[in-house]
Amino acid sequence: MVRRKKEKGRRPVWGVPKGIVLLATPDGWRTSILTMEGGMLCGRLDVPVHTDPQAARAAAARMVTRLARDFHDIDVEVSWDVPEEPWSWTARITPAPDTRTPELRHPPPTHE
Repeated sequence: MVRRKKEKGRRPVWGVPKGIVLLATPDGWRTSILTMEGGMLCGRLDVPVHTDPQAARAAAARMVTRLARDFHDIDVEVSWDVPEEPWSWTARITPAPDTRTPELRHPPPTHE
């Protein structure tokens, strides 16, 4: 049997976040992060089950902000929509006004 070599220290490539869905479930808070590339990253929010919705939204916003900064070197803003259901929230994620793409912040050196 042939085995693939494991690559050490390589981070997965996540898409740039554009939206988030936060759900209150009996087992805890669940999130789905939608990306500009059309992907989705789902998981459990790392807060206690009985965390109030406002604190859960703040924790989800912090998580998305860190992901954008760590993986894409951009700052983002999270804008929560008015909830349609008492157990479900959605938010739009947009680049912060002063954020530019990493290429513009760190232009490649010119060779003269």
